[in-house]
Amino acid sequence: MNKFLNYSLILGLSCSVAFAADPKPADMVAAHNEWRAKVGTAPLKWSNDLQAKSQAWANELKKNGCGMKHSGPGENLYWASPRKSANSKDANGQWIWQNSLQAVSDQQVVDSWGSEVQWYDYASNSCNAPAGKACGHYTQVIWNTTTEVGCANAVCDDFSQVWVCQYAPAGNYVGKKPY
Repeated sequence: MNKFLNYSLILGLSCSVAFAADPKPADMVAAHNEWRAKVGTAPLKWSNDLQAKSQAWANELKKNGCGMKHSGPGENLYWASPRKSANSKDANGQWIWQNSLQAVSDQQVVDSWGSEVQWYDYASNSCNAPAGKACGHYTQVIWNTTTEVGCANAVCDDFSQVWVCQYAPAGNYVGKKPY
């Protein structure tokens, strides 16, 4: 009977864990294609193979503490912090903080990469981003020879999230303009 009770409690706890919404292929492709349309590059198509590779990499990042590290070229990464809240105090009067999952949309992920356009100068094919920022996520989103994308995510132990999109063919060749 004790074994059954312990099993029930574990099962109950595992059911209460929140999961991030998986990227929706149609929404993720549409978000990418909005940015591509602005510069006249052809629309992307969804790739289940790239989605599977993206999921494998997102799972690997989760396994290793959810640090941001690329698996190779032709990949964009996005990280979302957990939502932190406190609604009670401990015996010493200190707030008891709790993490929960932040709602993140496909559009939000892609728009974060697209927003790098503000630092990209097409005429000189250069990036004037402030420290800690870049233009390469934007240029990969709009890269003219890229035809496919596949994306996935993983929720980390602290309820932060890592999102991975992989592209084929990969873009961002040094010295070449994206379109």
